[in-house]
Amino acid sequence: MTEIDDATMQALEAAAFRRLRDHLQKRVDVQNIDLMNMAGFCRNCLSRWMHEAAVERGVALDKDAAKTLVYGMPYEDWKARNQAEATDGQKAAFAEAIKAHEPSVKE
Repeated sequence: MTEIDDATMQALEAAAFRRLRDHLQKRVDVQNIDLMNMAGFCRNCLSRWMHEAAVERGVALDKDAAKTLVYGMPYEDWKARNQAEATDGQKAAFAEAIKAHEPSVKE
């Protein structure tokens, strides 16, 4: 592997994050519970991680602002437009999946 300096690595990671964020903003058909069940993270996790990173660095970014950055709109608006009620099957799968992802999952 080619040696990559820290600044370049940070730029690459930031670009990959932005691409993931943009992809998830376009794929409103993919519900957060499905992401959690399959991958162990969702849009809310990304926004929480962003908020936590801001806190660690002394940056004033509250949880709602972080969600707006991840969702591309206020979370409540996204939820009203795109979030479907979870099915019993999704809820059951979540109950099992969450066990495998603890303690990394706080929500």
